[in-house]
Amino acid sequence: MFRRFVIGLAALCALVATPAGAQQDEGRAARLIADLGLREAPQPVSELTGWAKPRRIVVRDLTPERRAWLQLAAPGVELVGAASVSEAAEAARDADAVLGFCEERVLTAGPRIRWAQTYNAGVERCLSSTIFRERGILLTNMQRILGPVMAEHVMALVLAHARGLPGYVLAQREGRWARGGVPATPGLPSLPGGDLPAFALTGRTMLVIGYGGVGSEVARRAHAFGMTVLAVRNSTGPLPPIVSRMGSSADLPALAREADIIVDTLPLTPETKGILGAPFFAAVKKGAFFVNVGRGGTVDTDALVKALREGRLGGAGLDVTEPEPLPAGHPLWAMPNVIITPHVSADSELDEEIRWLLVRENLKRYVSGGRMLSVVDPARGY
Repeated sequence: MFRRFVIGLAALCALVATPAGAQQDEGRAARLIADLGLREAPQPVSELTGWAKPRRIVVRDLTPERRAWLQLAAPGVELVGAASVSEAAEAARDADAVLGFCEERVLTAGPRIRWAQTYNAGVERCLSSTIFRERGILLTNMQRILGPVMAEHVMALVLAHARGLPGYVLAQREGRWARGGVPATPGLPSLPGGDLPAFALTGRTMLVIGYGGVGSEVARRAHAFGMTVLAVRNSTGPLPPIVSRMGSSADLPALAREADIIVDTLPLTPETKGILGAPFFAAVKKGAFFVNVGRGGTVDTDALVKALREGRLGGAGLDVTEPEPLPAGHPLWAMPNVIITPHVSADSELDEEIRWLLVRENLKRYVSGGRMLSVVDPARGY
């Protein structure tokens, strides 16, 4: 369903900004909200202390075409473009909201600012300042918007490992027809499938750590591959039909002992920083494959390296690291059973249009005093 939605969006994103086009955008926004299960705030923004219909909003990356398109959702509001934090801070002096900026410098410069919309899902940089809590500024982000694409990236890393693709790429570069498995192909990862550098996903068990917008999309794809899905989340609720067992962070060691593939989709908060450390990796099932598309800071990198060197982990697929980027000479670069991508799991040709559709929808809701989407809880960090 989501795939059909984004294909339709890509075909229609060049519409001229007209009332008819705006109606079509609203229809696509409604489908996006339904398909991804975007969360709506429990109360209208008009009921929040200090809200008033905005007169001036600063917007990052505001092209003339985008201004016209957004203006239909914000009648009577002046939309001011800014390309940098410095420009935004200058323009924010008499602004009521900022889109694409959450820096303390910008918010401090704008004493009237009551809302900030980020263009990303991660908000740890925004919340490194106490200004959101101190001034009660509403913060909204891109939670769940990037889930489908990031889940595809996770499965690409998992499949590359399961089919031994890193080793085959190495053999190809060396001009070798290497069918014989690990002993005949130096550099292939040690896999739990026996002598052959490949194993089937059907019947395997995946543990998803952080069952949110991204984690639920990962689980859906793993289930479609015939995998048993275990998951961890920091909230209560009914057990999703695609998940066999749901636990909390206290259950991590026990669940890790059962998982052939472990996927980290956690946000970075004080509670999750370094949560996957030496005790966790000591508990994982021997030969498990570890994937991180969440935040590098949720993992103790030294403990991860040690688990890979000792064979506790059979390999890793890392889109995020700590530190990031990895410095030259870091041991993870040279490990043949590690696949590293440079924080690109959310990238796709449809990424920009989907983000802007949510920005426009939240802009319309804020101006009209409606219920906002994807509101961040500063106390929880997501």
